[in-house]
Amino acid sequence: MAIQSSIPKLGARNTRQRTAVIEVLRDMEKFASAKDIHFALQQRQEKVGLTTVYRTLQSLSDIDAVDALHMPNGETLYRHCDSDAHHHHLVCTKCGRTEEIDGGPIENWAARIAKDYDFELTGHDAEIFGTCRQCRLANKGSEADAE
Repeated sequence: MAIQSSIPKLGARNTRQRTAVIEVLRDMEKFASAKDIHFALQQRQEKVGLTTVYRTLQSLSDIDAVDALHMPNGETLYRHCDSDAHHHHLVCTKCGRTEEIDGGPIENWAARIAKDYDFELTGHDAEIFGTCRQCRLANKGSEADAE
C-alpha cells in the first residue's frame, strides 16, 4: 500500500508531525532507520520528536503502508513503498541498495511448509541479503589499491 493512500487510515488525526514523517519517507530512495528519518526531519527544520517518528513508523508499518526491513543486527529500516502487491526485497548489505522482488517461489514454499506441518499460514517475512555488483567491484578496486 502506498503511503499517500494510507494517510487517512492512520487511526489518529493527521498531525503536522505525521505528515512531515511521511514526506521524508517519500523523498528517501533507500531504506532508513527511525534515527535517520529523525535526522532528515531536523535538517528540514521540522520539530518532530524521535518517539513520534517511531510511533508513526509503527502505525504505517501496521497497515502495510511502508516497507519495514528487519536487518540481521536487529535494526528495523523503513521505506516508502509504491507497490500494493505483496513482495520481498533483495538488499545490499554494503550500500543499502534494495530491489523489490516477486516472492512467487517463497509464497509456494511457505504454503507447502505450513501445510506439511498442519499450520494455517497467516503471514511471513523473507528478505534476501547480499552484495550488489557495484559494491563488489568497488571492493575489488580497493583491494587492488591496497596491494
